[in-house]
Amino acid sequence: MNENLIHRLKGHVLKVLHLFALFIAMSIICIPGLWVVLNSFRPTVEIMAKPPVWIPNDLSLDHYRAMFGAAGEGGVPVLQYFTNSLIISLTSTIIAILVGMAGGYAFARFKFRGKAGIFIGIMITRAVPGVSLSLPLFIVMAKTGLIDTHLGLILVYIALNVPFTIWLIDGFFRQVPVDLAEAAEIDGCTRWQAFWKVEFPVARAGIASAGIFAFLTSWNEYALASQLTRSTFSKTMPVGLRDFTSEFTINWGGMCALAVLMIIPALILTFIVQKHLISGLTFGGVKG
Repeated sequence: MNENLIHRLKGHVLKVLHLFALFIAMSIICIPGLWVVLNSFRPTVEIMAKPPVWIPNDLSLDHYRAMFGAAGEGGVPVLQYFTNSLIISLTSTIIAILVGMAGGYAFARFKFRGKAGIFIGIMITRAVPGVSLSLPLFIVMAKTGLIDTHLGLILVYIALNVPFTIWLIDGFFRQVPVDLAEAAEIDGCTRWQAFWKVEFPVARAGIASAGIFAFLTSWNEYALASQLTRSTFSKTMPVGLRDFTSEFTINWGGMCALAVLMIIPALILTFIVQKHLISGLTFGGVKG
């Protein structure tokens, strides 16, 4: 009886310690984001205070009003930057996912000469740091007239995202039983119908994961965008953060306000595809 009680108490203690460790880890992860959100509502005096003011004394929307030009400071063309980021990120993500689905499915389902070498070659391109490509990309874009255009950044982000999407989607399609598609074809489906009606729904969790990764990569990327954009009509939101800096001062409140606006679309997308991310793969569709 005593041993049973001790065992149960030990289990409860371990569970409490586990939850406490998770709470500490999540606090460390979330505190920087919470600090950015608070600074977007706090006056500059509190943001720059030393020692730091942990509990805000005054919250306002002044930084957001100034950002949209309502406070007489000229404002930053946030709507234009937001539109640019949305067009570039969504277009590059959709194309990268379509190419990634085709490539991943081909590597998972078909046998052809040089398959392993081609796959390794594609993965090696992903290992190259994006910053190291800034100079050659700038030269290529300048020669083709794609500097300071949406198309230029879209092509760059597609090239950055396709290797990872192929690798991730290939792994998910390899876990989908081939018998599912064969059974669908026996029942009268074409190869295309078997893919869309049987294999795609099973692997959509992996495709959703690849889509989120590709979108966030394009949405948050700064280094290449800062090199390949010049005007208001092509700058993305990360590059637009520089508009809050001057020779002697930095508008931290305005930068935090824009950062909060950048976070919102990413959160919305994550919530939309959340059910696909947590659903996992459906196994057992074919009985042995």
